[in-house]
Amino acid sequence: MPGTYTHKFDTPAYKGEATIHTGLFIGGKWVDPIEGGTIDYNWAASFIRLDFAINPPASILAYKTVWGLHYPGAGRGKLLNKLADLIEKNIDEFAALEALDVGKVFAKAKVIDIGGAITCLRYYAGWADKVQGKTIETTENKLAYTRHEPYGVVGQIVPWNFPMGMVSWKIGPALATGNTVVLKPSEITPLTALKLADLINEAGFPPGVVNIVNGYGHTVGQAISEHPQIHKVAFTGSTLTGRKILKASAETNLKVVTLELGGKSPLVVFDDADIDQAVKWASHGIFFNMGQACTAGSRIFLQEGIYDAFLEKFTAIAHDLAAKTGDPFTPGTQHGPQVSQIQFDRIMSYIDSGKSDGAKVHAGGERHGSEGFFVKPTIFTDCHPDMKITKEEIFGPVAAVIKFKTEEEVIDLANNTEYGLACHVFSQNVNRAIRVAHALEAGSAWVNCAQFTDIAVPFGGYKQSGIGRELGEYALDTYTQVKAVHINIGTNL
Repeated sequence: MPGTYTHKFDTPAYKGEATIHTGLFIGGKWVDPIEGGTIDYNWAASFIRLDFAINPPASILAYKTVWGLHYPGAGRGKLLNKLADLIEKNIDEFAALEALDVGKVFAKAKVIDIGGAITCLRYYAGWADKVQGKTIETTENKLAYTRHEPYGVVGQIVPWNFPMGMVSWKIGPALATGNTVVLKPSEITPLTALKLADLINEAGFPPGVVNIVNGYGHTVGQAISEHPQIHKVAFTGSTLTGRKILKASAETNLKVVTLELGGKSPLVVFDDADIDQAVKWASHGIFFNMGQACTAGSRIFLQEGIYDAFLEKFTAIAHDLAAKTGDPFTPGTQHGPQVSQIQFDRIMSYIDSGKSDGAKVHAGGERHGSEGFFVKPTIFTDCHPDMKITKEEIFGPVAAVIKFKTEEEVIDLANNTEYGLACHVFSQNVNRAIRVAHALEAGSAWVNCAQFTDIAVPFGGYKQSGIGRELGEYALDTYTQVKAVHINIGTNL
């Protein structure tokens, strides 16, 4: 029987205890891994346990007997709504765990991460009984129609930067459409996913509908990608890992794969933009979540007429955030630490690279304080397209600022990347704003705002930023397969 981990919170923002099971959640029960070993405070899964999660009596058995098309959509929606209600009832505890695990500011974790997860689950609860095919007219001698059927067992691998948010983006549409789930949270930030498992039982989901297995990507993630009984995998993370998942699919059972990968998103500000609003949104676009967001507007293109005025205001916000950097549970904190030593070191190495390549540190460019994984909000100027800091995803609070003259020039500069996850355009000229948003090669285009997603609007990337779409009605298509049914009602041979 696996143990538990209890954390006592005694902070200005939250006081209380949170207890987490440290095993694997399979078939509605907590089980030990076959092989021992720990990753910090959570147990690593083995392929043997993963196989148990997928094969009877867990995921497949649940799908074939008590879930999928055996459980009406209205009932699936009711369970998703109940799960959302239970999370809302425990929202402070979930926010505290997210802040502890990731380093998010508690107040922001409560509203954005946990609040967003609740909204997402309720959204897909509403879709659960509206997954429909269509009747197709052919001839009077045939009745033809389509059914949108679940895949069965789906594997889901979520990242460390938005643990609960990404869990809800994955399990919401998967469960609404009748699939069973084998979910792997990040080994860096598993706490809220493990806490969620207890609420899944409390909500009344049949055993085996949701299974949560811990471990490293190269073991558990690889096993999910290769397992012959998993017919669909959804992954959010790096482009490098996305390639490995596609390769594993190709070499095994050709499972369907959706990927939400990296980004190096451009943020374009024209002379006619509302500068005050553009500065505020641009700051949110790069410094939100300490820069640890795949859609971060990390390449900031400023038209020469507003360059100086924008940079002055942008720098003031960066300095203000630096002054409000600290403990995520302390009131007034606006900027927390990076998630880990590895991520901190990675960001600092990119800052060093920017300096050595000739970019100018306009703000920040160093760690904050002498302890912890805090990085000052950083602004580089005198940047060029061939620098590492303008080409590669840093995943930290580091902005590369580039001056431009014309619309045509900035479109070419912005599209000069292997990524295509998002873009941002600021202009009061609606014709130009729409024209440029259409010209930029990205799956999401935000006009006069930044990193402003909505549960009802699809999300995904162009180029090497991914395959498929999450969120909105579009996500339902990625968790169903279309069956065409032909019924002969009059043709005789």
